[in-house]
Amino acid sequence: MGSLNPLDFVILMFVISIAAGVLGSLIGLGGGVVVVPVLTLIFHIDIRLAIGASIVSVIATSSGAAAAYVRERMTNLRAGMFLEIATTTGAISGAFLTTILPPQFLFILFGVVLAYSGVAMYAKRHQDRLLTVSHDRIANRLNLHGSYYDEAEHKEVIYKVTGTKPGLALMYVAGMVSALLGIGSGALKVPAMDLAMHLPMKVSTATSNFMIGVTAAASAGVYFARGQIDPVIAAPVAAGVLAGATVGSLMLGKMESKVVRMIFVVVLMVIAFEMFQRGL
Repeated sequence: MGSLNPLDFVILMFVISIAAGVLGSLIGLGGGVVVVPVLTLIFHIDIRLAIGASIVSVIATSSGAAAAYVRERMTNLRAGMFLEIATTTGAISGAFLTTILPPQFLFILFGVVLAYSGVAMYAKRHQDRLLTVSHDRIANRLNLHGSYYDEAEHKEVIYKVTGTKPGLALMYVAGMVSALLGIGSGALKVPAMDLAMHLPMKVSTATSNFMIGVTAAASAGVYFARGQIDPVIAAPVAAGVLAGATVGSLMLGKMESKVVRMIFVVVLMVIAFEMFQRGL
């Protein structure tokens, strides 16, 4: 915490976490995408304690934003619950790997994951056409297709889902990344749903927000048992992120999908650069 006294630290982290919650709910990454770099790079807190606080903040993001997105029909509940099988399994696997992998490796891995996600999403910025027919047997059998009303475009958006098998594989990896880095795994979940499964950007974001809380909860118990969740750090982070996520959930429907995509890309690339610097 440096030279800050505990009260100043709590207030500052609460304010920063509000911004983290807004961003996290808008782009489906969870508050951890901001919280982990702030705690490690600015306050020089051990990355494992930062990840513990971030896991709690991810659950808060999901609680604050998921209900609003479900109410607005932007969340694809069937797809989310189907994919959560893989992410939860991956999260449990990743939580046990944190004691084996050195901190420097975690920083570099964090940077690689974020950079990859940013490049993949930027490459698709002009390809927002949705599928009208799907030949994916699993998607058709489970009826994973859906629709939602887009406030920004003032129309009903109907979409079909495909690529369920590669989607499941990427979700397992996303779950592991969530537990290892405390980033809510949205850094891989959103591109997996957007690129591999052809869900609309807003649906990918909303469904990711719904899923990240479940994924984080699967690994939170392991961090708590190890004493890696410090209440002085986690409490203001969770409260701030919850407030921010509630605000962010009101903003998403009114924004254009391309704007959401570009915010996603910019946030990922900036933090990826900072993580690479720390890791190297």
